[in-house]
Amino acid sequence: MPSRHALVRRPGPRLAEGLVTHMDRRPVDVALALRQWEAYVQVLHDHGWRTTEVAPADDCPDAVFVEDTMVVFRNVALLARSGADSRRPELPAAREAAEALGCSLNAVRAPGTLDGGDVLKVGDTLYVGRGCRTNLDGVRQLRAAFEPLGARVIAVPVSRVLHLKSAVTALPDGTVVGYPPLVEDSSVFPHFRPVLEESGAHVVLLGGDALLMAASAPRTTQLFTRLGFRPVPVDISEFEKREGCVTCLSVRLRALTE
Repeated sequence: MPSRHALVRRPGPRLAEGLVTHMDRRPVDVALALRQWEAYVQVLHDHGWRTTEVAPADDCPDAVFVEDTMVVFRNVALLARSGADSRRPELPAAREAAEALGCSLNAVRAPGTLDGGDVLKVGDTLYVGRGCRTNLDGVRQLRAAFEPLGARVIAVPVSRVLHLKSAVTALPDGTVVGYPPLVEDSSVFPHFRPVLEESGAHVVLLGGDALLMAASAPRTTQLFTRLGFRPVPVDISEFEKREGCVTCLSVRLRALTE
């Protein structure tokens, strides 16, 4: 598997019809969303990431949120089975892309449900959110797939947001960052730092001290800069209208040597 490789999927024409669960529906500018997506992918390229475009799924409004299609640990891709029936047709092309990169494949099977956005990796620890998209059997199957590879799986309740990573992500030093009103139990994380903005809780680790994050979190950007990190803000306003964040727009795969 190549070092620093990301799967991405361009937004389709039905993006404005995407699901919303914890927010009111707002109009989406699909043309602007495409430009924002292109800028997001360019940031990945600028920081040494290769990208593979998963084949479009234009009949699936939420397909751009490709992270939800799988969880990758070491060289194994566990293909998801979303708790939202309308998202399951997104999977076949994502499976083909993971297979083409040389991943070993496993898959969540009924009655289990799992969305990739519910899984936060911090070293060899996998925190998995149990909520509207991931159920107890999905957690069980995640544990069965990855604990033999050395993972430690910890279930976390999720009810205030769509996915666990809508509430928390992690900095390069392993500190979990989150927006407190959306975090049900921060004590499950050994090192937790609160942020002042909801979108400030979402970071993608680009390598070294660089953090891809939403432009809608300027105060958190300043905080992370003071902490010695290098934020790289991107405007993803049209995806935020569909409960998306910077983590949702790619599946990041890293070589074991990193």
